Amino acid sequence: MVSTAGARQHTPQGEPAGDVVLYDADCGFCRWCVAKALAWDRRGRLQPRAIQDPAAERLLAALPPAARLASWHLAGADGRLYSAGAVMAPLLRSLPGGRLPAALAAAAPRATGRLYRLVADRRAALGPLVTAGARRRALSRIAARTPAGALAPTGTGGASCAR
Repeated sequence: MVSTAGARQHTPQGEPAGDVVLYDADCGFCRWCVAKALAWDRRGRLQPRAIQDPAAERLLAALPPAARLASWHLAGADGRLYSAGAVMAPLLRSLPGGRLPAALAAAAPRATGRLYRLVADRRAALGPLVTAGARRRALSRIAARTPAGALAPTGTGGASCAR
């Protein structure tokens, strides 16, 4: 395991090519953020996967269960697992036009981590700011990119944050 500035990188086995974005399916703000990344991903390299999906357990096996819902994660095609703010640089690097923002995130990992935590710790307050139309579009975008047989978001999940 390699760790840099709060990043957790592990090597999950047997995942398809492409990066898997793992998110809290019960969090409306989280779904909205993932849907924004999917909209930017015109090449279709990102695959959304709910942390609550049984298949996600294999990707997150190296993390204690309590840490899994504490942040979003990126299981890279290279086999590494990134968590929280450490997701930003590799995620942005995979998106069209994302090299410069990725370089900035990579150059300042502590600041990126702090900014991530600032937002993530307030996701319940930020969730209600996402309009009903934006929530519907996010659900639709995620459902369209969720692999067959995987847990698709419904918008009626638990209460980890605003729906």
